[in-house]
Amino acid sequence: MCEGNQTEVTEFLLLGFQGLYKFKIIFFILFLLSYMMILSGNLLITVLISTKEHLKIPMFYFLKHLAIADLMITTTISPMLLDITLKNEITISISVCIFQMYCFAIFGFVQCFLIVFISYDRYLAICNPMRYNSIMKPHICLNMVVGSYLLVFFLSSEMILVCQLHFCGDNKVDHFFCDSGPLIELSTSDTSILLLVDLSVSILGLFVPFSFIIVTYVLIVITIVNISSASGRWKAFSTCSSHLATVCSYYGTLMAVYMAPPDSNSSNANKFRSFLYIVVTPMVNPIIYSLRNHEIRKTLQRMFRNIKML
Repeated sequence: MCEGNQTEVTEFLLLGFQGLYKFKIIFFILFLLSYMMILSGNLLITVLISTKEHLKIPMFYFLKHLAIADLMITTTISPMLLDITLKNEITISISVCIFQMYCFAIFGFVQCFLIVFISYDRYLAICNPMRYNSIMKPHICLNMVVGSYLLVFFLSSEMILVCQLHFCGDNKVDHFFCDSGPLIELSTSDTSILLLVDLSVSILGLFVPFSFIIVTYVLIVITIVNISSASGRWKAFSTCSSHLATVCSYYGTLMAVYMAPPDSNSSNANKFRSFLYIVVTPMVNPIIYSLRNHEIRKTLQRMFRNIKML
């Protein structure tokens, strides 16, 4: 509860990118174009994999859901980002803010598990190809995706603790969306338990999947090195190069956001790092897979060729 003459906060004031108001039209156009590229790129990947029979294999099945997760996590943030860019700052109710945090957490953790599934798929294809078809059956792939969402809903239950926080007096959030860090700093409640739960959830939802990916790629590299022919090594590496690029893009930006030390000279530094994770990575992933994956590249070429013939 609020003490003394403090008033209980019912809405937050998102400050956005402070000091960049002179360039807000330019930034709005850049953000809008980025969002349109994310929508078109990830929708195209989703439609292609859903409609083309030769793309209905486990790796592309997981890739389709990764594209959907990219689309959803960006859609959770980007409309507000566009709004706050034009208006300089906006107000948002606490309930809407927490709901945004919840959606952000769900699709962020789902991305982690989907990347793990693709790495496991590549591990089986390269290191244990004889058992690939018996393990990566359609119903098993479906169970893996559904199971990841159920696990993420459980991990994101920490939002129950966030709902119990009290906010008194200051309601200014120095960010362009409702991120957990700035909100916890504003709370006047005891957040020690929440911080402990948040650390545990981060270990289970981020570092355990990342460790699994590291182990699978160590085994993949060992297997590739032991292949006798150079063409065989290159073929094996090319089947997982696009996924490896996605891992580097995803976890690289994630670590830049949550593990980099805060910049005391500019509060905008953390916001730009968040922008990399929320906008740049979902925009880059379709490009990585369309350029690096032979099947998707050929499908796109045939599709554009048929469009030109109409």
